[in-house]
Amino acid sequence: MTLTPVRLHSWLRLQREGVPMAACADALCRALQDCPEVRRAVYLSWQPLAGIYSHEGGAQHFPPGQGDPVLASDRLLFEALTAAGRLDLAQVRRLDCWLAGRLRRAAISHGQIFDLALQPGQAGLLLVEVCEGVSFDWLGWVRDLLTTLLGSVNGMLRGSPLLGHDPQPGLLLDAQGRPLEFNAALLAMLAEKPLTDVLGFLPVNHRVLVRACLDQQRAIEGVEAQFEDQVLIWTFIPDPQDNRVLARCRDATVQVLAEREAATARRLYRLIIENTTDLISRHSPDGRFLDASPASWTLLGYWPEELRGQMAQGLFHGQDLASLVQRARDALEQDGYHTMTYRIRHRDGHYLWFETASRAIRETYTGTVVEVVSVSRDITARVQAEENNRRLAEVVEANTDPVLFIDPNGHVTYLNPAARRILGINPLQPMPSMEDLFASADLLRLQRQGWGAAERDGVWSTDARLLPPAGGTGVPVSLVLLAHRAAGGERYYSMVARDMTERELRETQQRRHQDELAHTARLVTLGELASGIAHEINQPLAAVVNYANASQRYLQSLDSNPNAAERVAQGLERINYHATHASEVIRRLRAFLRKGQRRMQALDIADVAREAVRLCAWEASNCQVTIEDQLPDNLPPIYADRVLLEQVLLNILRNAIDANREQHPGQSSLIVMAAGLGGSATVEISVQDQGPGVSEAELEQIFTPFYTSKADGLGLGLSMSRSIIEGFGGALQARRQPCGLLMMCRLPLAGPTKQQQE
Repeated sequence: MTLTPVRLHSWLRLQREGVPMAACADALCRALQDCPEVRRAVYLSWQPLAGIYSHEGGAQHFPPGQGDPVLASDRLLFEALTAAGRLDLAQVRRLDCWLAGRLRRAAISHGQIFDLALQPGQAGLLLVEVCEGVSFDWLGWVRDLLTTLLGSVNGMLRGSPLLGHDPQPGLLLDAQGRPLEFNAALLAMLAEKPLTDVLGFLPVNHRVLVRACLDQQRAIEGVEAQFEDQVLIWTFIPDPQDNRVLARCRDATVQVLAEREAATARRLYRLIIENTTDLISRHSPDGRFLDASPASWTLLGYWPEELRGQMAQGLFHGQDLASLVQRARDALEQDGYHTMTYRIRHRDGHYLWFETASRAIRETYTGTVVEVVSVSRDITARVQAEENNRRLAEVVEANTDPVLFIDPNGHVTYLNPAARRILGINPLQPMPSMEDLFASADLLRLQRQGWGAAERDGVWSTDARLLPPAGGTGVPVSLVLLAHRAAGGERYYSMVARDMTERELRETQQRRHQDELAHTARLVTLGELASGIAHEINQPLAAVVNYANASQRYLQSLDSNPNAAERVAQGLERINYHATHASEVIRRLRAFLRKGQRRMQALDIADVAREAVRLCAWEASNCQVTIEDQLPDNLPPIYADRVLLEQVLLNILRNAIDANREQHPGQSSLIVMAAGLGGSATVEISVQDQGPGVSEAELEQIFTPFYTSKADGLGLGLSMSRSIIEGFGGALQARRQPCGLLMMCRLPLAGPTKQQQE
């Protein structure tokens, strides 16, 4: 067994300084437990009044023994130990005493106890538990050594009278900074750590500090050192007579960490104050600036130094001053905080809207307000936005056009008064659904096109009808759908519906006038074609007369001519054919002159075009103009009014005949009429002449009303034709060609959607 000299020296140092028994007991037990053979060392002092042994120091206590603690006694053990000086633990466990039961419960059986008094007149025992298999022979030598050392303690000189009684951890260092002695407080701080760890408690430059302390013969204090999680503040005191230094420390972990956190908080607070965009300010109770953050320059144009000493009220708008100041004082006095919105003057002279939250700082004992801390922010943009929203809301409310707000799920959330009025909904009624407000075709178009186009482009428009939920006539409207995005990113929509009832009436009236004008134009056209019409009617009538005369002659020769009856039958058949032809010509003329509302229907474009060719066939033949038919018979039907379309084609053909006659007087010429499918579900029909053509300037004005190149023309034919075609949803265009002019008419295909719209 080997006892650590440093540990023994520390224990003897404590014994010599007369420190409390508990500290001496801990030092002795630590010295013994440095031996690898020792499992545990515990010192117990004898309590003569109680008659039991009790623990000293910080060693782990044994569990209580069995039986009533009031009747516990170790007197038998005390007498046996006093007589023998030392006992094996096995002997102790067999004694009828309180400690024996405690040892049994703690399962301690291998070792010895010594009769050892750490303080004169205070009996006690030292219990040493050793590992299994270790002999007890050397334990006697340990007892003798400890007894001898204790006997010689009183004769030893004390190295430092104050070290042993110093409540702060301390130690003696030689001139080279090596530890000489430790006091009880330092040993307690070391706890179970080896004594060599004491160097870790000292500052890393403690040797330099020791030399400086001895050389300069002055104390050095406030030296910080850190060991693991502990922060220690050391003081070095010189002892020049013995050339050594007393080093003592205190645990400043809580204080230093608190100071560090406070410094960090102060830096963070300063960082926030100096970089925040809000104005943080301190004021006296009457409103005078005591201090302000640097944001005052950004917000108000004043540096903090310029604001100190100024009255905050001096920057307020005159209209806000009277009501704000007294209300703020009352609220701070009563509640301790106050928030207000007001106008404040910038250094440049303009006013800003501020929102200020203030809190009162009170005197601890009297509760009097001694200071006010305020946080102010510029809310000018917000106030202006709120004002704009308010004005916008007033505009929407006062708007004579119906306005509807719709959420992303398609539910109506708002109707302005104009919308409620036009739909017959009073403010107490619930919001109608979209199905109640729109016809199925309009709602389908809105779902298929409207929402997507508004999401993509922001706006979508169409014509529709608003239906009052209670029933009644729908209102024609020009509908504009707008997509909006809220501050949180949510989509919502608004609909602005312009009442188009008057426009619809005007368009109906305009259409009626156009139809009247077209009818008049047809009368004029037939007047101009009178010769050809008369010729087309006279031919079948003359044939009828001839066949009637011949039939009469054959009837008179029935008796003499056996073929007379057959000839009469043939004549009657020919009369019927030519009469029917004349009737068909008159029917076509009557249909062409039809007057009344438009009848939109699906038409075969080739059939309509050939009918127009027949009407002007005699005029073309008379001018030696051939109209070449390149019209296919398998084109899909178009959607238009037959009479008006026939009138447009007839007008184009007659213009082409006039152009050919002007360019080729007395000569044969050609007009080509062709048709085919165009883009976007349309059919295109074209008329190509061989006339002189038109110039660029004439091409730009060719569809202008009252513009004509004919000496006796009115200039309304092409203008009226374009209006008619555009009314069908198509287009009429003129294109210059190397030879002549090409007129192109584009018409929409007939379909369910188009028919439903009409």
